[in-house]
Amino acid sequence: MTGVTSGERFRNWTEIAANAARAAGGFAGLGIGEDDSVALMLRNDFATFEVNMAAGQLGAYAVPINWHFTAEEAGYILGDCRAKALVIHADLLPQVAAGVPAGTKVLVVPTPIEICDAYAVPTEKRGAPEGVELWDAFVARSAPNTAPPKASRGSMIYTSGTTGRPKGVKREPSTPEQQAKGAAEIGKHWGLVSDPSTVVMMNGPMYHSAPAAYGMQSARLGLHIVLQPRFEAEDMLRLIARHKVSHMHIVPTMFVRLLRLPAEVKAKYDLSSLRWITHGAAPCAPAVKRQMIDWWGSVINEYYGATETGIVVWHDSAEALKKPGTVGRVVAGATMRIVDEQGRDVKPGEVGEIYLRGPLYSEFTYNNDDAKRREIALGDLVTVGDMGYQDQDGYLFLCDRKRDMIISGGVNIYPAEIESILIQMPGVRDCAVFGIPDEEFGEQICAHVEPLPDAALDAAAVRGYLGQHLARYKVPKVVELSASLPREDSGKIFKRKLRSPYWEKSGRSI
Repeated sequence: MTGVTSGERFRNWTEIAANAARAAGGFAGLGIGEDDSVALMLRNDFATFEVNMAAGQLGAYAVPINWHFTAEEAGYILGDCRAKALVIHADLLPQVAAGVPAGTKVLVVPTPIEICDAYAVPTEKRGAPEGVELWDAFVARSAPNTAPPKASRGSMIYTSGTTGRPKGVKREPSTPEQQAKGAAEIGKHWGLVSDPSTVVMMNGPMYHSAPAAYGMQSARLGLHIVLQPRFEAEDMLRLIARHKVSHMHIVPTMFVRLLRLPAEVKAKYDLSSLRWITHGAAPCAPAVKRQMIDWWGSVINEYYGATETGIVVWHDSAEALKKPGTVGRVVAGATMRIVDEQGRDVKPGEVGEIYLRGPLYSEFTYNNDDAKRREIALGDLVTVGDMGYQDQDGYLFLCDRKRDMIISGGVNIYPAEIESILIQMPGVRDCAVFGIPDEEFGEQICAHVEPLPDAALDAAAVRGYLGQHLARYKVPKVVELSASLPREDSGKIFKRKLRSPYWEKSGRSI
C-alpha cells in the first residue's frame, strides 16, 4: 500500500485524502474559500500534504512559510497573504507567536519524534501549547467537504530576495488542460509518472517551490513517499537501501556532502534502485556532477527555471558529460531570450540577462504588488535576474545572479564560478563568495569558508588554491573562516546575512 513513510510512522493515501476532505470542511467553516489563503509552517510531515490538499479543494492558496523565520518575517507573510488559518508544528509556534495577526486560526501539529531527534527539539516544545487547537482534533470534528473541488490555485510561494521583502507568486486558477499538460511535463522532466514501483524520497523542505511541486505531484500520483526529516549523507544512503528509493529531487550541496563520505561507507549501501535523480535550484560544479554520474550512473537529470516560470531548461546525464557546466537546452513549449542592458539579444557565447517563459503555469503576479511583476517583464517573458550565455548548440550556461555579480574596477566577476572551484578544495565543507565595498575598485571579492572538522585551513591556503585555478583578479582579497555558515535546511546559504554587515559599515548598498 502506498502512502507516506516518516521514520517508523506510515499513513496511506486513503487516510490522508480523508483527512484532507475533513480539513477542507473545517476550513470552509472558518469562511475560507476561493482566493483565500491557508498558511502552513511545517516541516515535511503528513499534515503538509493534508493542508495542501484541503486548501486546493476550496480554491484557496496554500502558503508555505520557511520554518526558520522569525516572528517578524513570518508575520509579514501572514499579513501580506491575509491568511485565515495557520497550521504549524508545535515547537515552531513560540518563535512566531508574536507575529501572528489577530483573528488568524492557529492549528498545531505535535512535533513527531523523528523531527525532534533530527533537530534536538526540547521535550516541552513537542506538544501543543494551551489555547490553540490540535490539527488532528480539528480534522476529527469537521465534516468532510462534499462540494465539487474548485479550480486549483496551488501554492503561493514567497520568493526570498536578496533585498526587500519576499514576494508572493500568485497564479491564476489552472484549467484542467493546463493541469494535464503540467503533469505530462513533470513526468517527462522529473520522471514522476503513475508507477506502483516508484518510491520517492523527500528531504528538500516543501516551503521551497520545487520540493513543494515535486512532493505534491508525487502525492497526486499516489506514489510512495519516504520523508527524511533532515538531510544527512549516510542516512540518505541508508534510507535509499532500506526503502528501495527510485526517485529524488535534491540540490548540489547534497552531492558534495555525499561525495565526501569515506569509500567504505559509499560501498556499504545498495543503491541499485535509483532510477531518476532530479536536481536544480543552484549551480553544480562540473567535477561534482561527473563524480556523481560515475558513482550513481546515468540517472541524474538537471533543470533550470524559477518559481515564476517552472521548468524552462533541462538536460540528462549524457548531455552533462558532453557539455560540462551546462544546465541544458530549452524544453518544448518554453521560450528564453538572453539580452543586454538595452534589451537586445546577445550573440552565442555573450553573457546577458536571461528572460524566460515556461510551458506549464498559468499567468501570475506578485501578491499585492503588480508593479514588481511589471518590472521584471520583457514582453511576455520574465527575469529573476540570472546572467548567462548559450553556446552555438543552444546549451545554456549560468554565470550568476545579476544582483550577485561583482563589479570590481569595471570588470564583471561571477561568484558562482569562484564557489564552484572553492567547494572542491580539500578541507572545505562549504563556502560563499560575494562582493564587499572597496574605496578604489568599488567592490572587492570576499569569501567565507566553512572548513571540515580538523581541517588545517587558513586564508593564505584558500587564496593559493584558487590562484592555481583562476585568474588573479578572481581570487578573493578577503577570506574569512567560520565554524559554520548561516544556511537553510536545504543547504542554501544566507548570503544576505554574510554580506550585510560589510555594506552597513560603508553606508551604501551598491
